[in-house]
This record gives sequence, C-alpha cells and structure tokens, in this order.
Amino acid sequence: MAGAGARRGRGRASPGRRRGPVRRGVGDDGRGHVANGRVGGAVPGHGRGRGAPVAGSLTPALRLETVSFSYGVVRALVDVSLALAPGERVALLGRNGAGKSTLMRLITGLIQPAGGTVWVGDWDTRHRTPEALARSGRVGCVFQHAEQQLFGRTVRDDVSFGPRVAGVPAPEATRRVERALRALELERHAEEHPYDLPPAFRKLAALAGAFALEPALLVLDEPTSGLDRALRMRVTRALLERSVAGVTVLVITHDLTFAAETVERALVLDSGRLMLDGPLPALLGDAARLESLGLALPPVAALSAALGLPGRPTRQVDAARALARVAAGRPVP
Repeated sequence: MAGAGARRGRGRASPGRRRGPVRRGVGDDGRGHVANGRVGGAVPGHGRGRGAPVAGSLTPALRLETVSFSYGVVRALVDVSLALAPGERVALLGRNGAGKSTLMRLITGLIQPAGGTVWVGDWDTRHRTPEALARSGRVGCVFQHAEQQLFGRTVRDDVSFGPRVAGVPAPEATRRVERALRALELERHAEEHPYDLPPAFRKLAALAGAFALEPALLVLDEPTSGLDRALRMRVTRALLERSVAGVTVLVITHDLTFAAETVERALVLDSGRLMLDGPLPALLGDAARLESLGLALPPVAALSAALGLPGRPTRQVDAARALARVAAGRPVP
C-alpha cells in the first residue's frame, strides 16, 4: 500500500514478514543539512483540466503560497506558488536537482516549508502529520522506489492497509481494494507476496495501495520507471479513470511520452523556481524551450515536427491518425 503517512517513514514490518529496504528518516536530506527559507510573493490564478467538473468556489486539492525550502545554504525551492483544481492531471517536470522531490516531500508532510504555506485541501501541512494527511483522504503518494512501501504478506493485504488504518468500514474497504486491484489489473496477483512479483508489478501494487485510499490528491514519483509500454498504458488508463472521478493527479516524471498520454498541464521547476505553468502540448511543441529547461523532446513530438504534421500532435494515437490522413490525402483537422 502507498500513502503519504500511514506507512510513510515506515521502515518497520511485522515479525516474519519480508520487506524492502528502509528509507532514511523524513527530516534528513541525506547530507545532514537543516532547512531554512523565507516568505514572499502571491498566489496566481490557474485554469483547470478536463477532469471532473469543478466549481469556481471549490477548494483546490493543492495550493502552494510562496513556498521556500533550503538544505543548509542550498536553496531547493524559492517562492513557489501554484494551485491544482479537483480532477486536474498535471506533470511536475524538471532536470535532476530542480526541486521536484523536495516539493513532493512538502506536499506529503514529510518536511515542512521554511517559508510560505502548503495547503492540501483545506489543511495547512505545518499543523498536520504525514499520517493524518494520508488517513484523512486528502493525499496519497507513491515514491520513486515504490517497493520500499510494500510490506504485506500478500498484494491484497498490502493494498488494504491504507483503508484499514484510515478507519474505513470493512465493507467499503473491501470495495476500495477490489476497485484498486481491478484498475491496475492485479486481480490474479492479489494473493501473491509482493516480493514474489517482478519489480514492475511491485510498482503497480504500490500504486494500487495509493488508489485504495481514494484520496483527493494522488502524488506519484516516476510511476512508469521500469515499466514497458503495455504497463505504462495500464497506468495511464487508471489515472484517467481517477481524474474523471474528480481525483487530482500530480505526476513527477522524466517520461514525457507518458506525460503526453496522461496529463494536460505542465509545471516545470528549474533551480528551485517554478519556470513554467501551462498546457503540456504547448510545451512539447517548443523544442527550444524544452532544451532550455533541460528536457528532451519526446519521440512522437519529434516525429510530428520532422514530418510537419498539422497541429504537431504529441500523443501516439493522434500522430498515427494524422499520418493516416496525410497518407490518404485527406486534411488533418
């Protein structure tokens, strides 16, 4: 199971259970540095994606107000402001060291901002523990090394952990677990030990654990690393379903092909600053801007540009349709 707090920081496992490696403590950046920072700026307005209908008065699933964070003298985030509406699908992009992982840890309550405020729903994370954030249903997360979040005797046991500790009544918890397993097509693996599965399926099991919490906000770090195309598309389908149900999806990824298939909006960090917030297709159509931000043009976008396809499609299915129409001598809409 995966979530921001109920097992976050949990390197522990019940006696007799196998488990993955233990993560370091939540307050340690690996270098023994202490955080500091400052406040400033204002929150910009944002549109919403094509997920579930969103009324203008609804509380954003996530809002950052001039958030800063430093590791010693190294500024990891500088005055970052953003807001994500219910049902949005958003990619958090940037080169290594841009501040993406720090931002994820702030959102999940594992560290506190040195300046500014992180709001998850209507909760200020400075006054909530990671466990409380997860159990409240406000946020669920899967970290990059997802196998470190697995410790159940079976996949089903692991996926059911979050709803159990959140106090979800047993019948509803069972329904959530079945929905999560079905969404990621893991039913036939439900009674297997997570560590008997191939690494790619361990990642899917961790995703299912986050899904079973049915949080308002899903935060996923490199959810497709180690997955083949078929499994990547399985994850895409599952995330699209969550978005239609009103769940906000924030994906940290270097896989721009996956991002093009899955999300609509891009947030790009560089040197701890939010350098871009806008439609992902527009970014993927600008090779020079991508390069300046340390991002590589994905193959489909590169092919569309090289062939001069109208509209410069960035999704594989759209590029295939455009190619077919061009080959048939028909106009591309």
